[in-house]
Amino acid sequence: MAWRSVTVIAVLLFGVLLALSPGYGFHRDELYFRVLAAHPDWGYVDQPPLTPMLARAALALFGDSLTAIRVFPALSVAVLVFLMALIARELGGRGVAQALTAAGTAGGAYTMIAGHTLLTVSLDLPLWAAAILFVLRALLRDPRWWLAAGAVIGLATYNKHLIAMLVLGLAGGLLAVGPRRVLAGPWVWAGALLALALAAPNLVYQATHDWPQLEMAAELSENKGDGMRALFVPMQVLLFGPVVAVIGAFGFVRLWRDTRVRALAVAYPVTAVLTLISGGRFDYTAGLILLLFAAGCVGVEAAGPGRVRSGAVSLAMNTLGCAVIALPLIPVGVLARTPVPAINEVAREAIGWPRLDDAVAGILRSLPPVDRSRAVIVTANYGEYGSLSRAGLPRVYSGHNQLWQYGPPPESGTVAIVMDIGPMRRDLQFTSCELRAEVDNGVGIDNEEQGLRIHLCRGLDQPWSTTWHRWRHFS
Repeated sequence: MAWRSVTVIAVLLFGVLLALSPGYGFHRDELYFRVLAAHPDWGYVDQPPLTPMLARAALALFGDSLTAIRVFPALSVAVLVFLMALIARELGGRGVAQALTAAGTAGGAYTMIAGHTLLTVSLDLPLWAAAILFVLRALLRDPRWWLAAGAVIGLATYNKHLIAMLVLGLAGGLLAVGPRRVLAGPWVWAGALLALALAAPNLVYQATHDWPQLEMAAELSENKGDGMRALFVPMQVLLFGPVVAVIGAFGFVRLWRDTRVRALAVAYPVTAVLTLISGGRFDYTAGLILLLFAAGCVGVEAAGPGRVRSGAVSLAMNTLGCAVIALPLIPVGVLARTPVPAINEVAREAIGWPRLDDAVAGILRSLPPVDRSRAVIVTANYGEYGSLSRAGLPRVYSGHNQLWQYGPPPESGTVAIVMDIGPMRRDLQFTSCELRAEVDNGVGIDNEEQGLRIHLCRGLDQPWSTTWHRWRHFS
């Protein structure tokens, strides 16, 4: 393996990500993970426990800051770079193919987003890459590697259940194009049993809590399914950049021509179809796109020095374009005048939290002491909850996702600062409500909190314990 060049790429990526980690602000998911970190459990209604527990470890080891919570994501994508180089080597690539794969992976927009911000995908990408690497070794070398693949797949369920898409894609590929003899051997089934055994506590949590993630998935599919389907094809090209997509297309052909690993080529369209049918996110195929890209880099190396130079220059340009989109390189004051906020949701939703905190704190300070002592704050989503909690504001509640479990507010909370969650809930809950603030992030970024209306409500028409079920919502 081209250890020196791959190591330089991985270390450089890690260093750049840490250097830029303070840019913009916390993403709403990071604020949510901070909250869940204080409530360790085997699972939550919207996700397994691994990423929140990683946030808990980061807070304990490095402190409570943007850079601290982003150390592990940066480390995760650095590991991803090594794993992708190993995949290229497994497919027959020598030093050049491995270096190209490492560089293209590191320079992809999705990789940089996942490494800059603590998201579930930050861990999912290297977990998928490790599973794919071990599947390749099982198909090309020794079937006992199915045990390693099963172990990674089982562990991956503690981060996201999305790893099931890889399993279904691979199973579809093996059944459709073979080699079907794999399914007749004992090792693939031993790996499957190991995966189930490792995933069992996670599955038991879901079963004993009425499968909350199925309810969550159904809600997401209903709310965003058509929009995700419309974005699916263009985002397959843009996810890691168009150059990676083009090389990946050639990689698909290369995998298809090798009957030993053809099943992994078929796994991509199978996963894509399953994603479209279910209304899932366009990034569910990200791990397999990187596999196709690695196979394409092996083909670039085989095509000779001229093609290698062309590929290297193209990937360098791809990296520059992706970096502008994925990383906080543009000053926040001019960001709204660029297309970046429309393309990169993670950047868009990391801006404006201090303005929200100040608006709510100002309303709280304006109350007479007797009202302030019994006031509660009810947020519309977990980002608001996480930001206000981190700012030290007291008695914050929300019906969003897992946070509903941490309510209801006390019955003494007859004064409430309520985020804009819809008049129906407010009118049923309170005697009167008045608009007290409207959030402006000050830089013109059109995100979920921009223009947020905050009401001050008084007088409970009905007890919180009776009506709290109405405040529950998923997204």
